[in-house]
Amino acid sequence: MREKLGSRLGFILLSAGCAIGIGNVWRFPYITGLYGGGLFVLVYLLFLVILGIPVLTMEYAVGRASRVSIYPAYRKLEPAGSKWHVFGWFAMAGNYVLLMFYSVVSGWILHYAGMMFSGRLSNGDADSLSAAFGEMMSSPGILIRSMLIVMVITVVVCAAGLQNGVERITKVMMTTLIVLMVILGVNSIMLPGGAEGLKFYLMPNPDNFRDQGIGNVVYAALTQSFFTLSLGMGGMEIFGSYIGKDKSLAGEAVIVAALDTFVAIVAGLIIFPACFAYGIPADSGPGLIFVTIPKVFDNMPQGRLWGSLFFVFLFFAALSTMIGVFENIISFSVDLAGADRKKAAFINGIIIAVGSVPCALGFNVLSFIEPLKAGNCIMDLEDFYVSNLVLPVGSFLIALFCTSKYGWGFENYLKEVNIGEGLKVSPALRFYFKYILPLITGFLIVFGLYKYFA
Repeated sequence: MREKLGSRLGFILLSAGCAIGIGNVWRFPYITGLYGGGLFVLVYLLFLVILGIPVLTMEYAVGRASRVSIYPAYRKLEPAGSKWHVFGWFAMAGNYVLLMFYSVVSGWILHYAGMMFSGRLSNGDADSLSAAFGEMMSSPGILIRSMLIVMVITVVVCAAGLQNGVERITKVMMTTLIVLMVILGVNSIMLPGGAEGLKFYLMPNPDNFRDQGIGNVVYAALTQSFFTLSLGMGGMEIFGSYIGKDKSLAGEAVIVAALDTFVAIVAGLIIFPACFAYGIPADSGPGLIFVTIPKVFDNMPQGRLWGSLFFVFLFFAALSTMIGVFENIISFSVDLAGADRKKAAFINGIIIAVGSVPCALGFNVLSFIEPLKAGNCIMDLEDFYVSNLVLPVGSFLIALFCTSKYGWGFENYLKEVNIGEGLKVSPALRFYFKYILPLITGFLIVFGLYKYFA
């Protein structure tokens, strides 16, 4: 019998946990400030409504109608003789590849949480903090050990069961994450000089909007609204397969998207006021998290405490994604091979741990390998497969599948998505869903590839 989640709250927090990741913390705040503050947020929210949420409802609908994971879901719902299910293998591979580098990055955060707790990052200047990051990246032992700890935690949680492990732990973790974020955000805003960072972050800034170019701003908002929900590889479809029919899926999708956006925005409320308060540049990417942020907290009263809480929050964000995606992988094994959950968790945990080693070594022992283009590492290749191929192609295909007469079809999608109480998808959106939505996702595939290599 198909497992089910124990509560609506569990479904929402598990879905949001899978969507909420490290990118919410080190990418969204930076591009918001860079591309016009509040103006960028408005454009982002627009694309979230017209792109992210519709595709999310499609994944939920396919999951709830089929009650299985992505590959058998296509097989169950596709017309006889069609080949939609072939993409299921492509999507399944995406889940494995994602965890093979996400486990390594999650290990970075876990290692830094330990260093912050121990005080090893205290009283350091920018050079010593950069050296600490470099030391971690050049050490195969640190990277592999940290990755293995992350994998053990993930396997233990998922092996315990859908309700007793995944749902229960995610509820606690996501609730703690949100509380920590609010506390850290209020603390940052109250710092002397923090108001300037808040102004830079969220006040509409037409000058930045124009300087970056409207096309670049629109594309950045479009990609952020799309990738933030981890759509296209069945990560959300599987949670749809675990829920009942008492609530319509559009309303659930709006709540999950809103929670994901809340975390992204509050992350900026933590980072920018603190950086401005101490005159430290709020740059982007790993440097922001592992070099800039420790320096900010080092300047702050009780900085070791606040810094430790920050890395705990960040680790929870990363671990929630690990658990959500690994749950999807377990479901493949259960649906396709009839495997026992514990056995599936153990075997897949070993596969992913072994598969994560090349990514960890790509920053040191295997750093001479530069796939795709100069300066790349193994993680870049893995990220390219997931971000530039699986996610956009998967979303393009599921949009076609849910609207084309050669797929599941719009009528079947509409019937499923509107079952239950709550917000409904209007039949009047047929033209938009059938033609415009695939066109937008198709554009993301083509332009994303062009932009990556150009």
